[in-house]
Amino acid sequence: MSSPPPSPSPQDNVKPMDYKEVFAGRQAYSQHTDPCEQAAKASLSCMDHNGYNRDKCMDFFQAYRDCKKAWLEQRREDRRAGLPTPV
Repeated sequence: MSSPPPSPSPQDNVKPMDYKEVFAGRQAYSQHTDPCEQAAKASLSCMDHNGYNRDKCMDFFQAYRDCKKAWLEQRREDRRAGLPTPV
């Protein structure tokens, strides 16, 4: 039996994708479009690989929170600067 593929480092997902590109690439409007989707998937993958032991995945959860915080701050700054933001 082979071992599962190694999980990415939590720090690989701290920086959100450019939300403008994420929103532009979507097929239709969805309130669930998320530039931090990779960080969310990495968190869930960590839970799967560790028998749902949250303590072993805290770094992944923090990376997701950091990503979301950076994304929301980026959007705030764009709105303050008068730049158009996707709906």
